[in-house]
Amino acid sequence: MGSSLRQWRRSSLAGAAAGLVLAGCTVDDGAATAPTAAALTADQALHDQLPQAVKDSGVLRFAGDSHPPYRTVGPDGKTVTGIDPDFQQALGQLLGVRTETTIVAGLPAALQGMLSGRYEAFNGPVKATAEREKQFDTVTWMTTRTAYVIPEGSAAGIKQAADLCGKRVAVVTASVVEGQLAKLSTFCEGKQRPAVQVVGLDDTNATLLAAKSGRADAAGMTQAAAIDVTTQQKGQYEYVTQTEEQGATKDNLALYTPKTGKLGPVLQKAFEELFRNGTYTRIMQKWGLTDVTVPQPLFDVASAK
Repeated sequence: MGSSLRQWRRSSLAGAAAGLVLAGCTVDDGAATAPTAAALTADQALHDQLPQAVKDSGVLRFAGDSHPPYRTVGPDGKTVTGIDPDFQQALGQLLGVRTETTIVAGLPAALQGMLSGRYEAFNGPVKATAEREKQFDTVTWMTTRTAYVIPEGSAAGIKQAADLCGKRVAVVTASVVEGQLAKLSTFCEGKQRPAVQVVGLDDTNATLLAAKSGRADAAGMTQAAAIDVTTQQKGQYEYVTQTEEQGATKDNLALYTPKTGKLGPVLQKAFEELFRNGTYTRIMQKWGLTDVTVPQPLFDVASAK
């Protein structure tokens, strides 16, 4: 048995919960989320397949931007809850390592940070694309459509996605939603209507603030995020969903990890085990996302097409 795995097993299972790194400062494990389900047993075979650097450090480092319900940073600036911490905790337990997350300013920072070696992985939500799979391995674990959140009582007159033509929509720069918004603009122009005005921002919180303050008429985000916003902030927001006629597609959302790190195949196997043992279903049900699940995790799905 590897020394890092022995050391990990000697610690309490609570201590194996995801550690958090915010603004470069380590946060005690006690600030992490509680286990989603019964603690998982470390898989020695999977642990042995981890890159040597991860086995030596005993830590799997994730990048993560503020993006509810995937990652919600609490008012204390330390506690992070959401789908991502739940999956990271399960992966860490299964692989016999501790996980930690550094909050970064959007997707470009996450991708660049992984390529520079600061982080091993980023759990999205990121669309799996053939272009990015030249540098990254992807593990698709959910799908989504694009939705647009509008403050209740808005005077913008947005009752359906087609009403966004000519309106200002805030989106996270370089996100899957930005690509979907471009398709909506194409639809608008095909109907002889003005294109959507894009307001590019760093994270989902910023897009919601833009919509609430009037800087934008709506905030574009994944359907999962829109469900979370309207559920958690009842009476404050409503949302509309982009249709296939308007260019919407059901996108594969994936975990990313650099190919050079050779971690991708191990994380794919770990996700397969989370699907097999029911952990995946429990987490997705907990967050009300059963309508965007996939039957099995898919490895480098975009390149396989």
